Amino acid sequence: SPRSPSNGSSRTLSAGEMYLFDTGGQYLDGTTDITRTVHWGEPTPLQKEAYTRVLMGNINLSRLIFPPNTAGGTVESFARRALWDVGLNYGHGTGHGIGNFLSVHEWPVGFQSNNVPLEAGMFTSIEPGYYRDGEFGIRIEDVALVVEAQTEKPFLTFEVVSLVPYDRNLIDLSLLSPEQIRYLNSYYERIRAHVGPELRRQRLEEEYEWLRESTQP
Repeated sequence: SPRSPSNGSSRTLSAGEMYLFDTGGQYLDGTTDITRTVHWGEPTPLQKEAYTRVLMGNINLSRLIFPPNTAGGTVESFARRALWDVGLNYGHGTGHGIGNFLSVHEWPVGFQSNNVPLEAGMFTSIEPGYYRDGEFGIRIEDVALVVEAQTEKPFLTFEVVSLVPYDRNLIDLSLLSPEQIRYLNSYYERIRAHVGPELRRQRLEEEYEWLRESTQP
């Protein structure tokens, strides 16, 4: 297939550029679809700002509280606003339903105009991005479960179930609001509480150390 590596198209990785990892698998208890973008060297100011604004969009949609019977297409601009603020955008959907033992991209759930209204119990991806042809691409994708919000009337919100840290090297903290930072810190606490003990149980000390560093407040 055109996605397979070959000597003609493969090249050596370097520390001087961004990498986008679109990963996932199908397991007995669910399907995962997680994208992370990393930079192992010194990102440019544009790369750092674009990444941070994609992350802001991911957080803004993930922590949104909305009325029942709201269609995904109604709220998807929350994932774009931080990019729109500086004249940036992305050309793909903001997220798609996720099946179990079926399709990784599964209708009718999602954020397009023709998707069904969101209901508690649905799984969707949340995946804003930003791309510059020939230069770099950014996408931050999490799987989120639609859950009831802690509001007086029964409103809805999302619970992110992907437990993978974001790249600290690419976050410009000065752009984030106090609420966004609080959200990140509680997300990192959840990652440490759920994944940390499992890494220790498997005696993966180096990986545990990486997780500890990557989820510092």
